[in-house]
Amino acid sequence: MQRDAALVTLGHMSVTAPAPNRQLHLAAIERLVKSQALHSSEALCKLLRYLADQSLQNPGTSIKEYQIATEVFGRPADFDPHSDSAIRVQAGRLRVKMADYYATEGSTDPIVVELPKGSYTLAFRLRQETPKAPEPPLPTHAKQGKRQSLLLNWATSVVALSILLAAGVAALVVRLESKGHANVPPVATRDVPPSIRTFWKAFASGPQEPSVVFSNAAFVGRPETGMRYRNPEDKPSSPIFDHYTGVGEVIAVHELDHVFHLLNSEVRVKRGSLFSLDDAKSSNLIFVGSPAENLSLRDIPMNQQFVFRRLEGGPRKGDLALSNLHPKNGEPAYFIGSPATAALTDDYAVIALMRGMHPSESVLILAGTTTIGTQAAVEYVCHEDSLAKLLARLGVAGSSEVGPFEVVLHVKVTRGVPIESEMVAVRN
Repeated sequence: MQRDAALVTLGHMSVTAPAPNRQLHLAAIERLVKSQALHSSEALCKLLRYLADQSLQNPGTSIKEYQIATEVFGRPADFDPHSDSAIRVQAGRLRVKMADYYATEGSTDPIVVELPKGSYTLAFRLRQETPKAPEPPLPTHAKQGKRQSLLLNWATSVVALSILLAAGVAALVVRLESKGHANVPPVATRDVPPSIRTFWKAFASGPQEPSVVFSNAAFVGRPETGMRYRNPEDKPSSPIFDHYTGVGEVIAVHELDHVFHLLNSEVRVKRGSLFSLDDAKSSNLIFVGSPAENLSLRDIPMNQQFVFRRLEGGPRKGDLALSNLHPKNGEPAYFIGSPATAALTDDYAVIALMRGMHPSESVLILAGTTTIGTQAAVEYVCHEDSLAKLLARLGVAGSSEVGPFEVVLHVKVTRGVPIESEMVAVRN
């Protein structure tokens, strides 16, 4: 076998390609690196180039997580992949970015590069599209039966997904709340990225674990018949369901749990409907979700520059927006994402740090105008590269204390996933 051979996947079969294909594969990597999906992430581009080099130079040899940590990200020799999931997180982010690229600007590329789950070895696949044979026309009564079957399957899937999501949130909350009552030994000392250590220092070093309060809005109706937000016009006797939350909040709680695990600390997780002012007086607080759903935010000190409000007039009347109370030159009066009637491609989120009800405590608000924006805000302060940009923009150097600030993010969304976030307004 030649050293310059490369792995190419054709359908379900992997074969060894001759060395000339190496140039085609390297060109495919360069298209990815220069794409809109990856242009703002130097760390992911560095990881992609390394994986490509290893996959092409050593076909058939698996790439180890420890190898990536020490050779790409400069982790120390005592790096432990079992207790530190940073490399798995970065690989997951790269996988999402690559999928986004091939679904958009790279949809016609002749070669598709993939990072299979559970592996760090890249696969290069020739794009082969087999045209589907046209289906014979169905009789009218068959079309109606097929349509009814599709609708029934769709409704069943929605109900099942709602149940699974609720169960997943409940399991995650139970697991996190139980941590404080178990004698869990601290994880091994690890090299925590400086940006994460600086930003989260006040929350991780407090006398008590911070409380993570996630939104769970009040709904009326049933999943199988249609649910909607409760409003003041509803009858007082209407049953209220407040045990649902968005997918963004679920992912956000997981991200926060990972960060505090890195810092050898823990968090307490609460639903917004169970939060009380007594909680606000006894610990640092992290709110996940906007006041439109996280009603407990209305009872504590709030951000003063960018406020969530529903528009009262115009073509977007009733839509949730971030009102810019003191616009600077060139800034809009409010930030608003995609219309509710269209596919979500743009969202806005706020990251706000302020003093708590007690001067020694802090309150952090991470919220979007949709659940996807909320997810993006949390990911922004949990990932090393974006957090470093935030600290630089705030003028925080070294281990300096992070003071109160408010930041607005513009979030690009593809197929329900926040792909890219950019700071568009900063106050500190």
